[in-house]
Amino acid sequence: MHYRLWPFVILLVFGQFSCSSSSDSSENEAAGEEITDCHGTIPDRFAAGNAASAPAITERDAPVSHEGMVWIEGGTFTRGATDDRGRQDELPAHTAKVDGFWIDETEVTNRQFAEFVEATGYVTVAEKKPDWEEIKKQLPPGTPKPPDEVLVAASLTFHSPDQAVPLNNAGQWWQWTPEASWRQPQGPGSSIEGKEDYPVVHVAWEDAMAYAKWAGKRLPTEAEWEFAARGGLEEKSFPWGDDPVEKSGFMANIWQGEFPVTDKGEDGFQGLAPVKSFEANPYGLYDMAGNVWEWTNDWYREDYYSRLKNEVQVNPQGPSDSYDPQEPTVPKKIVKGGSFLCNVSYCEGYRVSAKMKSSPDTGLEHTGFRCVSSN
Repeated sequence: MHYRLWPFVILLVFGQFSCSSSSDSSENEAAGEEITDCHGTIPDRFAAGNAASAPAITERDAPVSHEGMVWIEGGTFTRGATDDRGRQDELPAHTAKVDGFWIDETEVTNRQFAEFVEATGYVTVAEKKPDWEEIKKQLPPGTPKPPDEVLVAASLTFHSPDQAVPLNNAGQWWQWTPEASWRQPQGPGSSIEGKEDYPVVHVAWEDAMAYAKWAGKRLPTEAEWEFAARGGLEEKSFPWGDDPVEKSGFMANIWQGEFPVTDKGEDGFQGLAPVKSFEANPYGLYDMAGNVWEWTNDWYREDYYSRLKNEVQVNPQGPSDSYDPQEPTVPKKIVKGGSFLCNVSYCEGYRVSAKMKSSPDTGLEHTGFRCVSSN
């Protein structure tokens, strides 16, 4: 794995994992504040170059189990934003077609990930101490070694401030926490005991790929994920239609109250929720909105949709490389679905066409995944 130091150091101080609605962004910009949004810079751990590491995992020597999966017949649909909430990388909406596929009905859980780790001995990115000898190969000669307390196994965890804060610095609610990982989601002293049916988090794209390979599955393309999330509902904003998330009882695990200070938990949860806590979409899939962001296989390019020809995109695999104008040197993968930190007035990242992006070796407290299979 190649490493890059400066984003890693920046990550310690400037976590920017929130998202804002376009209207909120405009209001804050008018007030002279620069606010992060779903397309804001995602702090990357060590990524450099334009490739992702291939996990050294042996595929399971057995037929793929479709237990806990749903068959999606496939078909043609309108991909991208068709409402007035769409951001630049969701536009223009266009026609896409996907073949049938199996998809996990829930996000991969702690129980399932623990079975994988027990079978393979796999160690996640967040659990690994950074290797300075590898890091310095990517830096100018003579770059001083950072303090040992920086080069430790760690990950970012969410912490509510004690009082209202400006929303232009997400470092006020994200903390770099040594020993935080999928086993200890909030760091030392926390545990997943009793939370076996919660989504696994702090998994990097590399970790999700390793699990999928072991299970004989793969990560969904962005097109497959969006088709499945829509549940057969054409040109709707959410997996359940166009109604607000709270209209008929909350439809997803999101944030209620003043972000990032107070989550009222009106949907029944503050933070993560166990899978299947909310109603499934018409295809029988749970948490296609809220709870945790989910990795896809596609590289991120802000201009990808605008570069497509005016023809049906058949089983689109995304761009061949990544380019984020906000951070041009860092390759990123697309995540979909929003999380428990998204808010009705502050963020609608749980819209089916919305997306966020992150470097493949970066895991977060609100990011997980689910797998698909073509056979």
